[in-house]
Amino acid sequence: MHEGYVHIRPCTGSSASSAVQLPGCPHIVTRQEWGARAAKFWSGNLPSTPTYMFIHHGASGFCHTKAECTHMVKSYQDHHMDANGWPDIGYSFVVGEDGNVYEARGWDEIGAHTLNYNSVGLAICVIGDFTNRVPNDAALNAVKQLIRCAHDNHKITNGYTLRGHRDVFNTACPGDKLYELIRTWPHY
Repeated sequence: MHEGYVHIRPCTGSSASSAVQLPGCPHIVTRQEWGARAAKFWSGNLPSTPTYMFIHHGASGFCHTKAECTHMVKSYQDHHMDANGWPDIGYSFVVGEDGNVYEARGWDEIGAHTLNYNSVGLAICVIGDFTNRVPNDAALNAVKQLIRCAHDNHKITNGYTLRGHRDVFNTACPGDKLYELIRTWPHY
């Protein structure tokens, strides 16, 4: 074999090869980047392409910078693991009013977000309490782009159903104002 036949070069554009950063996605802050704790155990992969996309809110304080939102995502993970006894943060993704998407369980792992629907749906949680107002444009655009990305990359079915958490569980989640808004979106 000729020595010049194979050229080994350093990898560039690491996000292009990321399992979470798919074509057409908004920038997704990886678990490593936001400092996620290791999961207690792995919940397994989703058994098939999800047919549901659920919208949640954190029913918490708001965040508008990456530092604030990172702090909030860590607090959600701590609550889910320490108070709820779950193996990890429950959502698939978390979105802040900084416009960033934060990887939680990601595209393929079964979550702990919507009772009886965890293995057939993905869940996006928007940081904050959206009872009296909707998220800002940065957050809403990130959520919409993430849903479009999931659809275009076959991470949800073509005929997926969009729902708020309250549609399938007795809860105020995702807040009255956000719930009113998502009911006007495609696939609801």
